[in-house]
Amino acid sequence: MRGLLRWIVLVLLAALALQLFFVVRIGMMAVIDPQSTSFQRSEVWRIVTEQHRLRWRQQWVPYSKISDNLKRAVIASEDGSFTNHDGVDWEALDQAWQRNSRAEEQALRQGQQQQPRRGVGRAPPPAARAPKVVGGSTITQQLAKNLLLSGERTLLRKGQEFVLAFLLERMLNKERILEIYLNSVEWGEGVFGAEAAAQHYYRKPAFQLSAYEAARLAVMLPRPRYFEKLPNSGYLASRASTIVARMRDAELP
Repeated sequence: MRGLLRWIVLVLLAALALQLFFVVRIGMMAVIDPQSTSFQRSEVWRIVTEQHRLRWRQQWVPYSKISDNLKRAVIASEDGSFTNHDGVDWEALDQAWQRNSRAEEQALRQGQQQQPRRGVGRAPPPAARAPKVVGGSTITQQLAKNLLLSGERTLLRKGQEFVLAFLLERMLNKERILEIYLNSVEWGEGVFGAEAAAQHYYRKPAFQLSAYEAARLAVMLPRPRYFEKLPNSGYLASRASTIVARMRDAELP
């Protein structure tokens, strides 16, 4: 029993030490620009091991040197209530959960309808797989995940993401959160941050991005490496036009 209690105490102390580490790291970000994120380091390592070359394009620029078009486009596309929530948009999270549940139910019904009558000895067809529904994560949550966490998808990691999102909102203001996010988010293979993305796709600095250029970059964010290979994607153009129309309602911090 004593051994078990000792292990429990050690685990609790380790968890507390980890949270204190996160608090210190976030506190430093109030005045020091982070040189890299956990996601960036893991992605660069992947490129090096797979392609045997180092590819990392990033140039930090202050908030004032990033086009308001890009700020509005990213908010309109990724997190419309960014300036109002406390790190987690519970309403958007609930809506995403409901969409995912409906998608799973629909996939299950389709699988049952398409299932042929089986004869003796015939193996059943594979179960229908529900489409993946993306949504619900705020800009703050995305920043928390990219900055300090791994890419694994577990309830424990999601819970830690919520904690870090609240810490970011308490210790940094909205402008600083958006500044760090725009300077560190992935926009292509080895391309990180607004300045690198603007130069990579449009050969211009980030503060000169037009509304449509900014909207295209914002639409790329969920799958930047995919859209990097499909510059003439019809979806990308259509969705960008939709984001341009929404940008006027996006509130900046």
